[in-house]
Amino acid sequence: MSEKKPKRRKKKQPYFGPNEEEAVREYLKLGKVIEDPNSYSGYIWTGTTEEERLRDKIYLEHLKDPLNKIVESIIRTYKLYSKSMEYEDLHSDALSFLHIKFHKFKPSKEKKSYSYYGTVCKHYLLGKLIKDDKKLKIQTQYEEIAPKVEESEKFSYNNVENNDVELGDFIKKIAEKIKGEMSEKILNDNEVKVGNALVKILEGWENIFDNDNMTGKNKFNKNLILLYMRNMTSLSTKDIRNAMKRYKSIYEILKDENF
Repeated sequence: MSEKKPKRRKKKQPYFGPNEEEAVREYLKLGKVIEDPNSYSGYIWTGTTEEERLRDKIYLEHLKDPLNKIVESIIRTYKLYSKSMEYEDLHSDALSFLHIKFHKFKPSKEKKSYSYYGTVCKHYLLGKLIKDDKKLKIQTQYEEIAPKVEESEKFSYNNVENNDVELGDFIKKIAEKIKGEMSEKILNDNEVKVGNALVKILEGWENIFDNDNMTGKNKFNKNLILLYMRNMTSLSTKDIRNAMKRYKSIYEILKDENF
């Protein structure tokens, strides 16, 4: 009696195989991509309503799941998890970036779109991981040196040099002048954010800053103020400094008038 030969397992089909490669090529034929500086991605797809319908059909039926799988596979295989985002948010973010770069693939080069999109996704996730690490290191370094910086005479400056002038009155005048500037002038978004933050800091300075450090010395710590403003505005230090130029003259004028 002859032994039965073991059944061969059917070879598992790749999730991004020849059918998906062809779907990418068909998708890219429908319509044309042109630059549009007003759009989020910097470009828009043009074409007829029928071409748009066919693109949506190809994506939903042939590309949506495979592209999701590419992102998932790269995150898990290379362990490119974010320290600042949940997995679902990271996956969605990377997929959105992949959509932005989708039209950059050139079928004429006879390369696989699977390799191209995988490389784009991997580089994007690696870039995010590097940025996360840099932010973490900067935050850690700040927390370590901030106490020393805040106590240092080198990183402080005198706002009011004449002890005969009431500090509270001077600060109140600056806050009122900034409010007037904001109500009378046309400002950009960053200038509005910084202006509101300055007013809040100036009007609440006695509660925000340690009175024991303020009384007698009449000093504000620039680094501490900057930290408060970054938290209030969510702007970078560079953006804050640029927006501050709008209000710098107010301080100089009032200082000349009072001292």
